[in-house]
Amino acid sequence: MVISRTPYRISFLGGGSDYPAWYQEHGGCVLGSTIDRYCYLTCRYLPPFFEHKFRVVYSLIEDCKEISEIQHPVVREVLRFLEFQHGLEIHHDGDLPARSGIGSSSSFTVGLLHALKALRGEMSSQGELAQSAIHVEQERLQENVGVQDQILASFGGLRHVEISPTGEYSARPVILPAHRLEEFSSWTMLFFTGIKRLSSDIAATYVTKLDQKAEQMHRVQRSVGLGVELLLGQNLKEFGCLLHESWLAKKSLSPAVSRPEIDEIYDEALAAGAVGGKILGAGGGGFMLLIVPPEKRESVRARLHKLICVPFSLESSGSQVIYYEPEKIEEPI
Repeated sequence: MVISRTPYRISFLGGGSDYPAWYQEHGGCVLGSTIDRYCYLTCRYLPPFFEHKFRVVYSLIEDCKEISEIQHPVVREVLRFLEFQHGLEIHHDGDLPARSGIGSSSSFTVGLLHALKALRGEMSSQGELAQSAIHVEQERLQENVGVQDQILASFGGLRHVEISPTGEYSARPVILPAHRLEEFSSWTMLFFTGIKRLSSDIAATYVTKLDQKAEQMHRVQRSVGLGVELLLGQNLKEFGCLLHESWLAKKSLSPAVSRPEIDEIYDEALAAGAVGGKILGAGGGGFMLLIVPPEKRESVRARLHKLICVPFSLESSGSQVIYYEPEKIEEPI
């Protein structure tokens, strides 16, 4: 049996520039971090005593005889990609809801790849996990997704990701001293809007038209370098203002990126003292990240009391195998 633990992520700046439709022409860059909220995948070989060969447990329970019968698209395509022949039981548990902008789908993909390779006795580097997850999501599932989620989930930490037109990337850690990390955490708040959506559907409304929004996209991309500088040494209020400007630019890409309910929540947060923020991920709902001066936190919490506020810290471990007990299988079940 193997259990993998893979973090979710928050994207600060540069989102959208990590889509192939943009970076293949202009390159891309993103500032994001993983957080201490996780996706857990438990995998084991299924004993040969059941009518089904595969059991997949998530919000549904699937008992299937063939990989092709599996309805969960990521599970089905990962098993095909890895050419699994043995019977399997796969259980998913998550700290945060899916379809909410925190990279849950990519964390699931990375975590499943990590667990299944470990089950076969194979070690995977962070880069291999990221590339395999990108392949599964972009090529096999044909989803409208970028590459930052898979990279951050695999590597972990606060990172400045740069993507070349060829798709090669660097994922440099942004090193902050402990006191700066603590200060930064005291300025961040995360609220769940209660609106779930498929990020691929939201992205589809603008990803093929990014060249028509080149001015906004270049502004979003330029904000990444400035954001790194602000985190390293200046007042965090300016970082919040930068997120605000970037959010306005992101909203202009498509009407689907925001909606009246989201705008109302954001305006209420600003009125209560937040200096900036954004909806995480492609937009349309999910989690809202806010940059709030510490003395205004309670005011913002009270103003948004109908929403769930999720405490979090930045983490640096990336995807990990946290339990490994090898099993002997002499032949496929």
